[in-house]
Amino acid sequence: MALNDTLSNVMSKILHYELTGKRQLSVYPSSKVIKKVLDIMNNNNYLGQYNLTITTRGEILSLNLLGKINKCGVIKPRFNVKKNEFEKFEKRFLPAKNFGILIVSTSKGMMTHDEAKQQGLGGRLVAYVY
Repeated sequence: MALNDTLSNVMSKILHYELTGKRQLSVYPSSKVIKKVLDIMNNNNYLGQYNLTITTRGEILSLNLLGKINKCGVIKPRFNVKKNEFEKFEKRFLPAKNFGILIVSTSKGMMTHDEAKQQGLGGRLVAYVY
C-alpha cells in the first residue's frame, strides 16, 4: 500500500473495517491531522474512543468503531471554501441536507462545516463523513 496520503489511507481503512463489520482497528503511522480528524469524528458520534500506543517505530492508534459510518473519505483536491459557499460542497459530497459532516481546516483549527458556518469562517475542505 502506498503511503503518500496517510489521512486517505486511514479513512479508507476505517471504511473497509466498517463495511466488513469489524469493531477494532489499528492505524499506523499517525499524525496531528489524523488525530484531529478522528477527534471530530468522535465528537460527532461516528467513532468510539481511540488509544495511542507509542512504540519505537512511532505512534499506533487503536480505534473502536461504532458501525455508524456509511461512507467517509478525504476530499482531493483540497478545495478552498468561502464562508458562504458551503452549500455547494454539501450538495457535492453529502447525500442529504443535515446528514453527515464536512471536515474543514480553518484559521481557527479543524472543525465541521456547521461550526465554521456558525463562526463565519472559510477554509479548506479536508474530509467528509456520513
